[in-house]
Amino acid sequence: MAGRDLRTLFSSNDRSIAASEAFTNRQAQWQAVTAGLADHIRRLTSSDFDVEDLESPRTNIIVFHGVGGIGKSTLSRKIEASLAHSEHRPVQWEASFHEERILPVRIDLAQAAGMDFERVILTIRLAVATLGRPMPAFDLALRRYWEHNHPGEPIEDYLRRGGLLSRFSAAAALPQQMQSALGDVAQALLLPGTVGSALGHGGGALIKALRERRQSVRALAGCSRLADLLEAEPDLETLSFYPHLLAWDLAQLPADKGALLVVLMDTFEDTGDRTHRDFERLLQRIVWLMPNAFFVVTGRNRLQWAESSLEGQLDWTGPNAWPGLASDTPHTRSGVSGGHILIGDFSPEDCEDYLSRRLSRNGQPLIDEPVRRIIAERSHGLPLYLDLSVMRYLELRRSGRQPQVADFDHDFPALIARTLRDLTAEERHVLRSVSLLSAFSVPLATQAAGMQHDAPALRLTERPFIRKSPSGVWPFHVHDLIRAAIRNTDDASDDRWSEHDWQRAAQRAFQALESQWRQDLRRDRAVLVGCLQQGLLLARDFHLDLGWLGDAAFQYVGDSIWEPLVLPAADATSSGGVRTAADALVETLSAIARRQHEHRERTVSRLSAVLASGLLPDELVELATYYQAKAQRDLGLTDDSRRGMQRVASAGGRLASAARRGLAHLSRVSGDFPAAVEAAGRLGWAGRHHRVLGDVWWVQGDMERAAAAYLAARSEAEEHGVVGETAVAQAHLAFAVSFVDPLRADDELDLADRLLSPLSLRSNEMTAHIAMLVRDAGFAVDLPDRAAIQLAEIGVSGISYAAAKLQLALCFHHAVLDAQDSLAANIDRLRGLTQNGYYAYYVEIAHFMGDLPLPPNTERARWIDGERQTRERWRNIVLGRRDQVGRAR
Repeated sequence: MAGRDLRTLFSSNDRSIAASEAFTNRQAQWQAVTAGLADHIRRLTSSDFDVEDLESPRTNIIVFHGVGGIGKSTLSRKIEASLAHSEHRPVQWEASFHEERILPVRIDLAQAAGMDFERVILTIRLAVATLGRPMPAFDLALRRYWEHNHPGEPIEDYLRRGGLLSRFSAAAALPQQMQSALGDVAQALLLPGTVGSALGHGGGALIKALRERRQSVRALAGCSRLADLLEAEPDLETLSFYPHLLAWDLAQLPADKGALLVVLMDTFEDTGDRTHRDFERLLQRIVWLMPNAFFVVTGRNRLQWAESSLEGQLDWTGPNAWPGLASDTPHTRSGVSGGHILIGDFSPEDCEDYLSRRLSRNGQPLIDEPVRRIIAERSHGLPLYLDLSVMRYLELRRSGRQPQVADFDHDFPALIARTLRDLTAEERHVLRSVSLLSAFSVPLATQAAGMQHDAPALRLTERPFIRKSPSGVWPFHVHDLIRAAIRNTDDASDDRWSEHDWQRAAQRAFQALESQWRQDLRRDRAVLVGCLQQGLLLARDFHLDLGWLGDAAFQYVGDSIWEPLVLPAADATSSGGVRTAADALVETLSAIARRQHEHRERTVSRLSAVLASGLLPDELVELATYYQAKAQRDLGLTDDSRRGMQRVASAGGRLASAARRGLAHLSRVSGDFPAAVEAAGRLGWAGRHHRVLGDVWWVQGDMERAAAAYLAARSEAEEHGVVGETAVAQAHLAFAVSFVDPLRADDELDLADRLLSPLSLRSNEMTAHIAMLVRDAGFAVDLPDRAAIQLAEIGVSGISYAAAKLQLALCFHHAVLDAQDSLAANIDRLRGLTQNGYYAYYVEIAHFMGDLPLPPNTERARWIDGERQTRERWRNIVLGRRDQVGRAR
């Protein structure tokens, strides 16, 4: 599978190094070829196949496309060798088509190869010469063309001078095969002299015989278009239609003398740009006019032949003509979408295999394992990067030292050169612009590039280094390694950007993201998060003013969803601390979102550091202060939390209503329920007044009023389209209902789970889990064990109120079972959790549940209806559940 790599071999004096041109299996691509060949053979052998049919759609082509350096040419060469000789086939490659005689011919269309259309036609004919049979229709036409365009030059001299004779073992037989065909015609027509001279004067005798379908030329008369082609002016345009004759000749061969012609066209992007398609048009004719041949095209770009917009530039266009090349072609049995196959990056295993076998000494890899691993990681699977790294390894070795891992924290300018090589100036400008973005759409790319028309961005999205994702806000992104190279590597191209160019581009991209966000009338959460993520990175990397990011940040927190913002180096302190306003905002939003997954002490610490930096604008200071105060409340730091909430409420900013709600919560958790109810009356929707009331009513044991308040909170959140608050209200509704109606609780918990599952609301997920314990209290014997597992999960979060709430649920369970010793033990634990006065009234409720007297010196809450009535309600809830358990048994 590997030949000698001469370039590497001549890069070192060490003769003990074995340099091999390593080839990874590319099994999926080979399977696509074999599946395509098998389908093609089935079509050829069907009863309705007609080689002269010029109207049926063409499915005799498969296209491999990918970025420069991905291994397309290597794949093309390996396919040719495998089709020609099965012993050259990699062991992983199995043939799924019948092992018929295959006649492969590979044509390198690279400009450096000097391959013009005339040489393409001759190359195909020379490959067919190995069959040892004349191609009479084609050879007659080719002879006439040759004598007209190369007068006095024997075709064998031309083939020898062009190196074609040495490439094909049967090439020397071509002149004799052509002469044999000419001689047969001359004899059949009883022409004096040579038939070549007769053809040179228009081939009148032969053409007349063909049109009259004389018996003497019956072997050729079946080729219905031969006379027209012989009569036409023998120029390059006419030559491009001769493949039809060759296809007809091949179809006439006996089954035991023929072969399936497979033409591999490599480096197809060098056939010209997408404005001048003259060469491409000629090549397309070969494919169309030879429906019995199979074509494997490799190049950087997809073929656009299935696009109707190219009508007039090419002879056959549109999805009806080329169904396999249409972008919406369904998957075939081979799993390949139509005839286009993107040659993807190497897997990590392929990278390891490549680097292990590329350089070796005494059968062992020359590059040691740690260096191989870092090269593979940085390559993102791009073979060109692996190849460049191998050459760098040898270069470092020549300096007299062993290359180390740190030597490969390196970018290669060659990656940029290979990427930009065949892009227009406008496409290069758009590519550099979108390299600032992790994902983009055509409108976003056009605006970020500062252009007035979409065409360059549209063309860019067709390039193989632009990847398309079916999900996400924006469908396109630049290949990770190429994006990094464009952003970070010294660019030696003529139109390279200066630092000021990059700064201006970052500002354009930043403004384009703002437009995307503000113009999103649906307030799509994914659009918001996508714009925030990309905008924060641009502001951080290019020291931009925060601008619209402040408004977006408030929308982010206002939705109460809390999915993490995925940012590279999300912890700003990892790069030396919070140094800019953008750093501070990134850290603020990260801390707010991560508090659902981190201990609340970590949240307080992170937000305290941000506030101490003094880098946030005033309106964003209130954001950090408010969520710091919320985390402090969860930790039981009520005095600190109250001071923070009061500062935010007094400032009268966007979070003032939320801070007043926070103060109402603080009144509630300290047991001052009348104050909490009074505060709720002033909160309105912005302060989530219904939910605040629900939180007050359930601790009074008034579950009916609590459920009604939570239901009103959920309805109001639905009306405002705030899915996070909808889920929060539902979780609390399920909790309240679980005390009095286990059957209804099943439905409410199911809805809560469906609302919470796509979000990241850790504390409310805990509320729902505790509600399940409350629902099962008295019924489930394993409830204490389940509670112990949940208590461990709560300990990781640092949400102290959740631990107290869970202990209250356990007290309810033991009270229902009248397990006095267990109830007393849980009350002691509950007292320990609330000894700082935070939710201390839970201890009172536990006594109410067990109809136990309160100990002396117990801190008493200010109950709405007084202690006696509250005690009765809680005791009745316990007795009601006890009756339910008894009936269930």
